[in-house]
Amino acid sequence: MRLGRVIGRVTLSQAAPSLQGARWLIVSPLGRDDLSAGPGAAAVSREPSLVVYDDLGGAAGDLIGFVEGREAAMPFEQPTPVDAINGALISNVYYHPMP
Repeated sequence: MRLGRVIGRVTLSQAAPSLQGARWLIVSPLGRDDLSAGPGAAAVSREPSLVVYDDLGGAAGDLIGFVEGREAAMPFEQPTPVDAINGALISNVYYHPMP
């Protein structure tokens, strides 16, 4: 699982039948440098943003835990074309970098 900040939403005019009614978030992944900068740091990291399937109700500015790859499609009963899924809404992060 990786951490990321929600920076927007995606609205689809057409979607695969298995994804009708799905919510999609634009997420900026956070790395070590972003976490050590503290809560007042910029919302957008240097890493490319990605689109994440959301079933938990994430909103702009939220910190989330997301999973990518094969594990992202595991919650679905049928094969579903999902590359990343929101797995957690995160309230607080306490990060202490190692010297």
